[in-house]
Amino acid sequence: MSDELKGFTQASIDPEKGTLDPLTVPLPYNQDVKTQFSTIDTSSAFPLSKEKDSAVTTTTKEVIVATKPSKPAPKPKKKVSKWVLWTLWFNTYRKFFTFTFGINMIGLALAASGHFPYGVKFSGAIVVANFNFAILMRNEVFGRLLYLFINTFFAKWPPLWFRLGCTSVLQHLGGIHSGCALSGVLWLLFKVVNNFRQLDVTHDAVLVMGVITNLAVMVSALSAFPWVRNTHHNVFERHHRFVGWIGLICTWTFVILGDTYDPTTRSWNLNGVALVRHQDFWFTMGMTVFIALPWCFVREVPVDIELPSAKVAIIRFRRGMQQGLLGRISRSSIMEYHAFGIISESRHAKYHYMIAGVQGDFTKSLVSNPPKTLWTRELKFAGVSNTSTLYKRGIRICTGTGIGAALSTCLQSPYWYLIWIGSEQEKTFGPTISGLIHKHIGPERLLLWDSKSRGGRPDSVKILKEAVAYWDAEVVFITSNYIGNSEIMQGCKEAGIPCFGTLWDF
Repeated sequence: MSDELKGFTQASIDPEKGTLDPLTVPLPYNQDVKTQFSTIDTSSAFPLSKEKDSAVTTTTKEVIVATKPSKPAPKPKKKVSKWVLWTLWFNTYRKFFTFTFGINMIGLALAASGHFPYGVKFSGAIVVANFNFAILMRNEVFGRLLYLFINTFFAKWPPLWFRLGCTSVLQHLGGIHSGCALSGVLWLLFKVVNNFRQLDVTHDAVLVMGVITNLAVMVSALSAFPWVRNTHHNVFERHHRFVGWIGLICTWTFVILGDTYDPTTRSWNLNGVALVRHQDFWFTMGMTVFIALPWCFVREVPVDIELPSAKVAIIRFRRGMQQGLLGRISRSSIMEYHAFGIISESRHAKYHYMIAGVQGDFTKSLVSNPPKTLWTRELKFAGVSNTSTLYKRGIRICTGTGIGAALSTCLQSPYWYLIWIGSEQEKTFGPTISGLIHKHIGPERLLLWDSKSRGGRPDSVKILKEAVAYWDAEVVFITSNYIGNSEIMQGCKEAGIPCFGTLWDF
């Protein structure tokens, strides 16, 4: 094995004494590589498929580390075709949004022009039906069931295009959430305007609650716009959650008032049987259940905080987890929840971990004042990596703290190749994370790029192309920052490599 494919010395500690034995990897690497990885082509950097399939399985206690060459010259920025940029921009998220929002706007236009009487008469039901579906798309329980169904019945055997489609749909369900939520706001505005147009037969209480409900859901919706969500997370969370809850209470009041008031007789019909026969009553009931259900799994759990460096905090929780999950944690039971990828050897392991990069106030507080307990939802939500079981072989590439979302997939499956780009990973992330890598991932399916010792970041796309050819990968999963994610996604699209990157909802 060449110096370029050698790695860290095996850590002496065993960071996690779970029940999973070290994985044996069926595909070895080529021990006769003599040239430098960063300057060689696919055939020399990675063994040919026939070579690696015929070789003897290798077990080792080393992972890949970089030797320090001279600093590479900056590479010229490659021009990306407009078609590739368009296909990346108009992804499944935006397709779902366009479809759901477009259908609703067609219906709203027809109702406003008098060509859709149902939309005028039952506009309240359409409002809460949209909200109902929007909330369902973000419900952790529904999401886990959907992922479970897809992973159980469509793992590996369907055509690749179908499996890629399943992953794309599951990753971009937020498009339906956004489309239905915004449509519901506009339908509600339409209903309130109609109520004021019938001022002479509409009770003042119905009019007032209509305005209050509309304001509440508008504030909740506006706070979820990307600029607010990405740059002012606490503002987003407080307004989207708490004003949203106020909006739910107002919706119940508005629905009950509207359904029990008879504009013909101008009297209140307090018969409960008549109320439950209305569509909007049951849609609102469903919306309430979908909002409340995830909160039934909130628990305060003991944690251990490891601080290997000033840049990250490693949070250790009890019990193991399946791969591809993310968890939300907070110091409070209802405030400031933050999502992180989960690292675990197996479902039966003793512990699972989260890696928190020290950036915002919450993560800084983990360093300055490490807690003994944290609040979390015991039912974790699934990320795109959870669909890794659909594929025969894959590449998981990540940068920096993105290892938190990527590592479990490669720990729990011998058919996934890990590429981790960072700076002094072992020093920065400590013995726990490097110990898990040493224990479970052999060098034949691992590339660690230390940008500090290498003198800079690699040509990620070139490395990825070589790795895909070597590993016979069907798909690539990417976890990186916005610039890195865009660069790799564009390169994969240009090369015709199926890939899924970090999603920034618009």
